[in-house]
Parts: sequence; structure tokens; C-alpha cells
Amino acid sequence: MITETGVASRELKSLRSKSDLVVVGGGLAGTCAAISAARSGLKVTLLQDRPVLGGNSSSEVRLWVLGATSHMGNNNRWAREGGIIDEILVENLYRNKEGNPLIFDTILVEKVLAEKNLTLRLNTAVFDAVKVADGRIGSVKAFCSQNSTLYEVEAPLFCDASGDGILAFLAGGAFRMGAESRSEFNEGFAPETTYGELLGHTIYFYSKDTGKPVDFVAPEWALSDITKIPRYRSFTPKEHGCKLWWIEYGGRRDTVHETEEIKWELWKVVYGAWNHIKNSGEFPEARNLTLEWVGTIPGKRESRRFEGDYLINQRDIVEQHTFDDAVSVGGWSIDLHPSDGVYFAGKPCNQWHSRGVYQIPYRTLYSRNIKNLFLAGRIISATHVAFGSTRVQGTLAQAGQVVGPAAALCLEHRVSPADLVRPELMRELQKRLLLSGQSIPGVRLQAPENRALAATITASSRLQLKAFPPSPTYRTLEKSWAQLLPVSAGAAPVVTFVLKASQPTTVRFELRTSDRPDNFTPDVVLGIREQALEPGKEHCITVDFGVKVDTTRYLFYCVMQNPLVSVQVSEARITGLVSVTNGVNAAVSNFGRQSPPENIGVEAFEFWCTERRPMGHNLALGISPPLDCFVPENVVDGWGRPSNAPHAWVASLEDKAPWLKLTWANTQSISKLVLVFDPDFDHPLESVQWGHPERAVPQCVKAFRVKDGQGRVLVEVAENHQSRFTLNLEAPLQTEAVTVEILAMNGEHSPASVFEVLVF
Repeated sequence: MITETGVASRELKSLRSKSDLVVVGGGLAGTCAAISAARSGLKVTLLQDRPVLGGNSSSEVRLWVLGATSHMGNNNRWAREGGIIDEILVENLYRNKEGNPLIFDTILVEKVLAEKNLTLRLNTAVFDAVKVADGRIGSVKAFCSQNSTLYEVEAPLFCDASGDGILAFLAGGAFRMGAESRSEFNEGFAPETTYGELLGHTIYFYSKDTGKPVDFVAPEWALSDITKIPRYRSFTPKEHGCKLWWIEYGGRRDTVHETEEIKWELWKVVYGAWNHIKNSGEFPEARNLTLEWVGTIPGKRESRRFEGDYLINQRDIVEQHTFDDAVSVGGWSIDLHPSDGVYFAGKPCNQWHSRGVYQIPYRTLYSRNIKNLFLAGRIISATHVAFGSTRVQGTLAQAGQVVGPAAALCLEHRVSPADLVRPELMRELQKRLLLSGQSIPGVRLQAPENRALAATITASSRLQLKAFPPSPTYRTLEKSWAQLLPVSAGAAPVVTFVLKASQPTTVRFELRTSDRPDNFTPDVVLGIREQALEPGKEHCITVDFGVKVDTTRYLFYCVMQNPLVSVQVSEARITGLVSVTNGVNAAVSNFGRQSPPENIGVEAFEFWCTERRPMGHNLALGISPPLDCFVPENVVDGWGRPSNAPHAWVASLEDKAPWLKLTWANTQSISKLVLVFDPDFDHPLESVQWGHPERAVPQCVKAFRVKDGQGRVLVEVAENHQSRFTLNLEAPLQTEAVTVEILAMNGEHSPASVFEVLVF
């Protein structure tokens, strides 16, 4: 028993600690920053003001994670973010393919708790930044409401990933809020004053069928006149609520200090919408539905954006500018919303895509005037227009991963974050990021310490694809289809399509490519052929476009729209090979072709996109000469995913016992081995709500063993689903060879494949 007599006042319980890096904010960007720093050997404290990790992706808000793949609705092939966020999403697929946000919470917490160098403080809100003599941050103060404890954490480096930028704001960091003028950065899409300046907040809800009638009495404060919402007819019982992102409000208010007022308005809309569904009499099918969950905090889109030494802008995205300090990737559309949100009578968003992915420069990830402060999450240094693209969670999570190795380099060399732009330090940062699975467009891994580079690499076989194995299935050409084939400089391969016609007709074939070797917008037509077809039989049509290619790149072998014709497909799913179609994905403003207004600085082009599994089959093409780009040496070429070529070793379709072997002229002392498999970077793997057809990616290796030069088994794995496997040896291994035997794939129609082998 504790008894205290009354006193004049009391102080809170207080705990002081020291770390190498303090990360403020436990959304996906902050979580990835903290994990990457811990894995870089730093002592890290992660302060999160909510009871769960994940920010907008958590069970509190329930927004799915998405980035450059854009729901498979753009031309960004193999663009899903790599590194830690890939690890998280692949794990979520395996445990949670149905998309339960509560399970996603557990995965994030597990990843953080697995790092022994990382201290997690949930429900702990930063309220003060203690500055030191040179203007740097010396420590932060935070309060945990659950244990009534005050924490003060000292560190030489800090990262603000808090969403609103609470630490950067308190420390005096330069920031912007609202939209820049068109002239400041020459951005054609910079909004006019009549458009508004900020993106608002959203609150989601869940409905559930109870199997018996459920009444609903709306609270008095719920919106009573549903017609105030111009799109109110979109509210139906068929939509359970968590894809109604356009229930958005607050763009004309202070989205930091008026968030509570914005939340109340959103609650009014949600409960008013549910009252309309339940009690208007228009939806008798809603009789058994109940309102199972409504978000208690809004999902924020935009507030402060803090200034780094560079602000990424619209032209960087649309023109795909290259940067010497590129450290991450973006690819979501420039997606700006009307400030009136749910009360706006027009389109709820304006999405304009670029032809391909773009680089994010390191200079956007630290404060220009607070010398020891990294920026992560939606507060990174971007204009309002560019923010429309950089703001999505997959993009920000991968950018957050940059903070870990960057902070480690700062401490190793006793420099500030801004100093890492020096060429030698930037090359080291890029190398460390690529070694951890980061995707940086156009930047190749150069790691001379990788002993695999000095090995002779052989394999049991390699894929020399002369034909995709045909299936009994045909796809009617309700829309145009194309098979992407990687080719080297020289004559384009001759292909054979297998077609059927329901009536006499003519089919049109086109050979296309992109304006850049590493883009996948097929806007350059290289050749056209036509062929008459008769009904009642199968046609094997050989097409020779007579075209020569100037460099290694993908070509699009197109069979154009004709509903009277169907094309045979293949069930084989092969690393680096996909088919695409000129279809529509209205969810991301893809209507087959992007046709922007004049003078907004956005390009017009067609969309040719992949389909989700279990669809998205390759076309059953014959290929002459056979494709011969899947050589074993690809595992050390430094790319790690398809770009202008597959950049992978793929075994023959007939190889029943595939293996890959590295042999050295002299005995090597090996402490670490990393294998990189194919997690199908073309699929988005949304974290919640959407659901996925399988627990493991078909192209990913399921079972394998690793042997040394004497045939001794170093490790055997029976159930793998992750894209990266690391073997850390307790004692250095002395050997002249390493063999990787692929025992099984996760998909029965996928040949063995490996992207990278790293040996240290």
C-alpha cells in the first residue's frame, strides 16, 4: 500500500537516456528509418505518439501501403519499393494475404522488437527540442500518457518522421505549408488560387453483415442532409467504407492545429452517410448491416513540408531527372485533391502520371538549417506539386530507410548529414543502400568487397526461351495486348502468335519500345504487320518486323484490339517477363491514355499495364532466335531487379535439379552470404483491404540448400517466402566454392531464378 500526504506540488517520473539516433514518429517512414539505423549498428530510440506503429497504414487509420506500382495502373514495371518495406510487405502477404490491419500491426511491432539496438516508446509524444550552442538539437523531451513518465533522450543525430514535423518545427527548421506559385519552380501543375492549397484528411469505416436485422439511430451531430455531399449517390451497402478515400475534408483549414475540428467534420459525414444507407429506405439490402468500426483519428495527407538543400519538384518527376545523390525511388502519380474534399462537386482528385519512375535525391532528406536533423515521411523537402507524388507510404517508407546508413556514415566520419553529398561519401551511402535491397533507379551496385565478383559462375542450365509453354486458355482481344521481351542490340527476334478468329477478320501486330531503355511506356512504334484470319481453326502466325535494336532494352510485341480474335496464353511465370495490356484502371485515373490539358507540364501517352494474379499470363509466343539473356553471370551485374533487362539467372524450364555455383581460383575466407530471389516487384502487395490470391510469390524460391566446396551443407531452408536470405557464419568458412541448389519454387509454373549473390 502507498500513502502520501498532500504536498505543494509534484514532478513527473523522469528517465534520461542516450542514443546514437532518435527517430520521432513511428509511421512506416520512421519505422524503416529506425530499423535501418539499428541494422547499421546504431543505438536507436523510436518515439511514437500512438499506441501502434504504421501511421496511416496502422489499424487506427487502415490505409493500404502503396507506392510506385500504383495499383498496377501505370507503366512502372518492376517498381515496388525494395529493402525493409519490401521485407515487411512480403511477410504481410505470407501471414495476412486477406489484409487484416490488426495483423499488419503485429508484423510492424515484431520487426522493431527484433532489433536489439532499438528502443521503442509507444504512446510517447515529443513536446520539446533542447538546442545546444551551435544550433543543433541536443535532446528531445517526450511524455508517455500511459505510464505518466517524462523521457529525455540525448543524441548526436535526430530524425523527424512525425508527419506534422513536430521536432523540426520546435527546433526551428525552415518549412512551407501550402502551394508554391507556378513561377517559383516552373511547375505547370501548380494550383491556381481557386483550386486551394492543401490536401485534406480522411476517416474510414467498416460495415459488417450480422445475419439479422440491425437498427441504427444516428447521433444528433451526424450530417442530416446527405445531399450536401455532391457524390452522395456513391454511398451504397456494397462499399464497406475503407475505400472511400474521398471522404476527405480540411484542405482549406490549418491541417496541424485544426485537426480535431477536421476530425469532427469527418465523423459527421461518416455517420451521416451510414444513416443514409440504413434509414433512407433506398437500400433494403442494408437491413442486416452494422457499423463495425469508424476511425478515431483521421489519416492526414498534407501539412508542413520542411526544406532541405533541394526541393524536389514537378519537372524532376515528369522529366525523370537524374541526380548524383539519388538514394531512393518514386513513381506514384502527381495526385492532388480539391481543397473542399467531400464537399467538392467535381473530380475528387487530379492524377497525372510520368512515363516511368523517378529518383529522389538525398538533399531532400535533411533540414537545411538544423544541422543534425534528418527528414523522413511526408515532411521531406518537396514542392506542393511534387508532394502529390512523394507523399504515398511505400515511397516514403523506402526513403526512410536512407536515414539508417546515412546516420551511421555521419558518426563514422564525424560529419553532418549535409556533408554526405561529397562524392566519396555519397558513393558509399548508395552502396550501403543497394546492399540492403534499396532500389535506386539507374544506380548500379559497385561493391568490390563482394567476393562473388571474382568467382567463376556456372549453373546447371540457363533459360534459352524459344517458346512460352502454351496453355489451353485463350484471351479475347477486347483490348490490345503485348508481351515484353528483353533483347540485346541487333535484329529483333521473330515471334509466332497462336490465334483464333470467330469470324473472317484482319489482325494487326505492332512492335513497340519506349523512348528510354529503362522505361516501359511503349510510345515508339518500330514496325507494323497485318494478317488475315479465317474462322474455325488455330492460326500460328509468324511475325518478322525486320527491325534492328540499338541497345539492350525491352520490346513490346503487340497484338492489337480485335474482339473477333483471341490469343493463346501461357501459365509460366518467369522472372523478368510479363505481358501488358492497354486497359483501364479508373482508381488511378488510367483510362487507357493520359491526355492532359495544355500548359500543365504533363505528357500524353498510353497506359500498358500488367494484370493481377491469378490473371496476367504471358502470351504463348514462339521466339526465334531464343531469348538468351538469363546467364549465371547476371547475379553479379549489380542491378538486382529488371530494368532494361531481367538481370537475373533463370534456369531452363526443363531443369529438375537447378543449381548455381561460384568457384574461386584460391581458397576464400567467407563470413557472410546473401541470396536475392524474385519477389515479383511488379505486384503492389497492398498491406490491407485489397487481399491477394496466394501467400507466397510464385517466382520466389521456396526451398534451397547451400554447400561449400567439399559438398558440406552450410544451410538448408524448406519454407522461404522472402526475397533476401542472409547466412551469417559463426566462424569464417575456408572454401574454394559455394553451390546454391534450388529445391522448389513457390509457383509450380516458375523456373528457378536468382537476382543476386553477395559473398563477404
